[in-house]
Amino acid sequence: MSMVDARREVEDPTWARLEDQLKWYDRKSTAAQRAYKRVKVFELVIAAAIPVAAGVDAPTVITASLGAIVVICEGTLHLYQWHSNYVQYRSTAEALNRERALYLAQAGPYRRAERHRVLAERLEGLLSQEHAKWTEGHEHDEDETGTKEE
Repeated sequence: MSMVDARREVEDPTWARLEDQLKWYDRKSTAAQRAYKRVKVFELVIAAAIPVAAGVDAPTVITASLGAIVVICEGTLHLYQWHSNYVQYRSTAEALNRERALYLAQAGPYRRAERHRVLAERLEGLLSQEHAKWTEGHEHDEDETGTKEE
């Protein structure tokens, strides 16, 4: 963090919130993407092993266990929603990046004298929209499973 950025955060809670939320969404997006890809690759490897196990006449318990692992992987992916969280968080991070770039360039909605107020309003609007999408998605999951996700 440069001296200018540090000074700006002390002087400006809106800018500090923008930077904090941008880092959070970027970090969470990356973590969700990694978790999704790890489980999905593992699942693909196990799924590919099923016909091999059947072809070499492996004991039925091994072939059935491989199938069960695939089901567990799919259930885990559905339960934690890593793919949709990754996409949603990345989208929000990119929107926040866009707002920051426009603000710093004094472009778009930030050309006017009240640009700081506009930044605060647009920032809170973006975060509110993201929260509403997240809540809606998790309420949908609750409706499908009959249980509440945490």
